Amino acid sequence: MCVVIVACSDMEDSFMKGAKTVKIVIVVIVLAALILGYYYYLSHKSGKEQTAESVQVTAVQSVLMKDLERNYPPTPKEVMKYYCQITRCFYNEEYSEEELHQLAAKIQELYDEELIANKTQEDYLNDLKTEIAQMKQDQYTIASYDISASTDVEYFAENGRSCARMYCTFNLKKAGSTGTVASMEQFVLREDEDGHWKILGWELAEQ
Repeated sequence: MCVVIVACSDMEDSFMKGAKTVKIVIVVIVLAALILGYYYYLSHKSGKEQTAESVQVTAVQSVLMKDLERNYPPTPKEVMKYYCQITRCFYNEEYSEEELHQLAAKIQELYDEELIANKTQEDYLNDLKTEIAQMKQDQYTIASYDISASTDVEYFAENGRSCARMYCTFNLKKAGSTGTVASMEQFVLREDEDGHWKILGWELAEQ
């Protein structure tokens, strides 16, 4: 009888040791899985950050990414600011033929329908390309631009429509020159039915 009791006790001790061993193995496996998972997470995150850093958006792409249907400039000054950004891309940046057409379409979204109606799309694109080619031939780029302060914008009504008059100065720089040449233009904008300020026209202003 005593022998049996000793045998059962030995079996119980053996079972308990085996159970502890299994628990230790399971804990080790879980810890290893957590470590590997965390390492994968860090590696994956680092890879994404490096990819994001390696992709550089050009000035042209940055301008084209603006969604005017959802985020149209709220004031005449903001409209002119975006207009100047596109204009600077025309004369300063490198772009494909497709991007040129996209830039042309984007800037026309800022134009009043009356201004757009003055030319066919074909004539508009041809004239635009001619102006760009002339600027590049003369080796001029737009070094900077200055837009009228919000307090200097003149608001008035014409034929029952709200209008705004303001100035924009483009500072042109010729290749090899240290100075700039200022070209001041007067712009007139008109508010459309959606409350968006659209460029109605412009002309060279007296200095």
